[in-house]
Amino acid sequence: MPPSHEPRAVGWRIAADIGGTFTDVIALGPAGEVVPMKVPSTPPDYGAGVVTATTDVLSSAGAPHDSVIAMLHGTTVATNAILAMNGARTAVVTTRGFRDVLELGRLRRPVLYDLSWSKPTPLARRRNRYELDQRIAADGHLQPPAAEDEIRTLAARLRADGIEAVAVCLINSYVRPDEERRVAELLRRGLPGVFVTASVDVSPQLQEFERTSTATVNAYVGPAVHGYLTRLEAGLRAVGVSAPLLVMQSSGGLLDAASVAERPVQIIESGPAAGVTAVQNLAQLIGLSSVVAFDMGGTTAKASLIEDGEPFVSADYEVGGGMNVARGLSSGAGYPVRTPSIDIAEVGSGGGSIISVDAAGALHVGPASAGSIPGPACYGHGGELPTLTDANVMLGYLSPRSLAGGRVAMHPDLAAKALSVVADQLGSEVAEAARGAYQVAVSSMTTAVKAVTSERGRDPREATMVAFGGAGPLYAAALARELGISTVIVPVYPGLFSSLGLLVADTERHELTPYRSEFADAGVLAAEFERLAAKVGDQLGADAVVDRLLDMRYRGQRFELRIRVPDGELTDDLLAEALARFHAEHERTYGRAGTDDLVELVNLRVRGRLRTSVSIEEVLSRPDTAVRHPGTRECRFDETTTTPVVGRSDLGAEPVDGPMVIEDMDATTLVPPGARVHLDRFNNIVITWGAA
Repeated sequence: MPPSHEPRAVGWRIAADIGGTFTDVIALGPAGEVVPMKVPSTPPDYGAGVVTATTDVLSSAGAPHDSVIAMLHGTTVATNAILAMNGARTAVVTTRGFRDVLELGRLRRPVLYDLSWSKPTPLARRRNRYELDQRIAADGHLQPPAAEDEIRTLAARLRADGIEAVAVCLINSYVRPDEERRVAELLRRGLPGVFVTASVDVSPQLQEFERTSTATVNAYVGPAVHGYLTRLEAGLRAVGVSAPLLVMQSSGGLLDAASVAERPVQIIESGPAAGVTAVQNLAQLIGLSSVVAFDMGGTTAKASLIEDGEPFVSADYEVGGGMNVARGLSSGAGYPVRTPSIDIAEVGSGGGSIISVDAAGALHVGPASAGSIPGPACYGHGGELPTLTDANVMLGYLSPRSLAGGRVAMHPDLAAKALSVVADQLGSEVAEAARGAYQVAVSSMTTAVKAVTSERGRDPREATMVAFGGAGPLYAAALARELGISTVIVPVYPGLFSSLGLLVADTERHELTPYRSEFADAGVLAAEFERLAAKVGDQLGADAVVDRLLDMRYRGQRFELRIRVPDGELTDDLLAEALARFHAEHERTYGRAGTDDLVELVNLRVRGRLRTSVSIEEVLSRPDTAVRHPGTRECRFDETTTTPVVGRSDLGAEPVDGPMVIEDMDATTLVPPGARVHLDRFNNIVITWGAA
């Protein structure tokens, strides 16, 4: 682990991560006490569940509310606003002639041969996209500037139209940001209470479509995120918790709530990023060079790749598509976002995913989900549609009595009733239909893992899989076997692992400058990096660790690779080393490399991090104190097998043969026949194939 720079304050830290089905909370005490809790989410007011869970976990720990020194949060509120299409009534203000940039977009199709596919509907309708008689030339000259009278007239029109959020996206504004900020400020004055964002404040980069899309997404989710964070902070204060609220960014670092409210586009992948951050810390701790982080919750399954202790961070990605990936050949289904984000591939397969049969008799799992309300049929909350959780109950993989430490009662009879409809459509027994759904889900999830491994030029067989999430450990061994991965690790608190990631995350800020011709001089380039580094240093303090990065590509390419500039004085020799890193990464990813004269520098970036004082080791090494009585259950694999059901503490360092079901408070791990399992020194479950 890198050294800690943040002094360890005395008090409790509360980490709360919201999922589609459960809200996961971990409290870390001043003496290293760990108190986990898993409660059902509370849509549509997810913040109410966070406040309730915080109160419950402090009560369970016997800690006063005023002893909380940090509230750490991962949330899906921004993503939900886009998926549900219930964000703010948004307007776009742009240069004359560029009104239809959002509609034109890029020539990208996620499915080449589906004639029924259509582009996603723009978040700002055409009638709400407005043009100004101004233009910023490519060299930064104004031809002409926007007139104040025109902006005031436009503000009055926006107010009359009931606009709730505005994205200002002027052509070439990245070379003249002051002009776009002037327009945005004039609109703020004329539109009190309306969320106004300038594209250069969220994505000051080339390519007007991606910049406009990013600013529009920021505006669309802005009021929802601002309102959510305001209500959450008020709710926490009402119960006596006044600690600073820090929110997980898509990049894997924490940021204060006030900054997030200004640029909410930074938290689109908030929850998934927290889990990857936890796996990153685990990989660094136990020395894993290549790790696939596999996270399966109630709604989706997600995969990410970590190499040499660092996750891949994408320059851009999409939100709102059926499968969220960052690479260009899979894009086109969602809304492009250009902010740093951990490269996460996501598919609509989770514990609450609905099982169905199409007209041709084919079995499908997801992407529709039962969510937390009404939830799977077996929860007994009124759900009638069959889900993967119902299938797992019928297969004997999940306890027929309760989940989440007894907080959710199970009703196997309701699961059987829901699945019987699918079984009748397939002409099979219920258990056979349930096993088929399990296998379909595994097949679907291989797509996500391949998106972050083989599509990046990496062999998944060389990686170790770390599985977490409420449903991840149930599917990890089967998924790993399908991909040829020989080792699966299920860490402590697997169902709460994203919350654990919040505890060990650093506070992080990013700054960016588009590359300009004068940066060809190493001295000028170094001065610009120093300016950006000073900016994040002012935001984070003198103890911040600053990394320099360059977005690079070959001439004619559409996508860049992000390369870390080696530490030290920025000389021509150091730049040559950065170029060599780019060529090597390009060859590894795409199978070929060019020469230095073909390289284009696109963006200069700095990443500032304020190290947390919390180590993942102090959480992982805590023993499992749950008292269990081992038993057996009938589990359906290729055939029905009497299977031992144990707790994590029943395992030892000596590998034993599967099949086996291992029950934690927050998740269940399935060890299939042919696999072996043992516990490592950090209390992680380790599943391997073949002889010890």
